[in-house]
Order: sequence, then C-alpha cells, then structure tokens
Amino acid sequence: MQFHKAFGSAAGIGYIGRGGGTVAAALTGIGWIFIPWHRLPSLFPIYIAVAIGMLGIWSAGRLENVWGKDNRQIVIDEVLGMTVSMLGIPVLPLYVLVAFVLFRYFDIAKPLFIRNTEQLPRGWGVMGDDLLAGIYTNLCLRLLLMFI
Repeated sequence: MQFHKAFGSAAGIGYIGRGGGTVAAALTGIGWIFIPWHRLPSLFPIYIAVAIGMLGIWSAGRLENVWGKDNRQIVIDEVLGMTVSMLGIPVLPLYVLVAFVLFRYFDIAKPLFIRNTEQLPRGWGVMGDDLLAGIYTNLCLRLLLMFI
C-alpha cells in the first residue's frame, strides 16, 4: 500500500491539501522543461504517459478503498493529464504555460464529456477525466501551433 500512496499522491504532493492537483500539474510542466528530451528515444514520452496511466489506474483504484472515491490526495491523474497535454508539442516555456492553463481549465470546468468519465469504475474514473482533459489540451495546442 505504501507504493500506491507514494505514487498516487505523486511523491507526497497530494498531501498538501487544497491545490495539490494544481501543484502536481505545475511541477509536471516544469519538469518537462528540464528533461533533456533530445537525448531520449522519440517514443519515450509516450511510454512514460502509458506507464503513468496504467500505474495510476491501479494505484487510484487501490487508494479509493483507503481514502474514498476520487480523494484530493490522489494527484497522479494531474501528472498524467499534463504529460498527455505535452505529447508531441515543442517543449518551450510558453507552450508549457499555455498547456498548464488549458489543462487546468478542462480539468476544473470538465466540458465536452469530461465529467462523464468520472463515472467509470474505480481507478479508471479517477484517471479518465484528466486523461481526456490532457487530450483536449493537446489538440488545442496543436491547433494554436498551426496558426502561429
């Protein structure tokens, strides 16, 4: 259970209470800026997103038994959402900032069927809304970059 608590809370970020999801998303975005992506295989970010997603579903599902449904201490879903937001997007501070703002909008407002994913069972519901928010953010960023 210790692994699930550490992973689900994104190494303890979820324990800060209110705003933990925002902090987790912001730190994920900052992390993207400092990772030397050019030295890693091109599909590495996708592998990372899949790993975070699968482990997050598992951990969130287990943690719901301990902390309750979609507890605010579980912030690995925000890490996944920001990771998906940046897949295939040039890693420039401005783009990361725009991704952060768009992702938080989609995650908080939950438009376009995002809210419906919360009804999925166990860890799938916890992770699903942020995954979809990340996908929408990524698509919006791609549209913006087409016009820049």
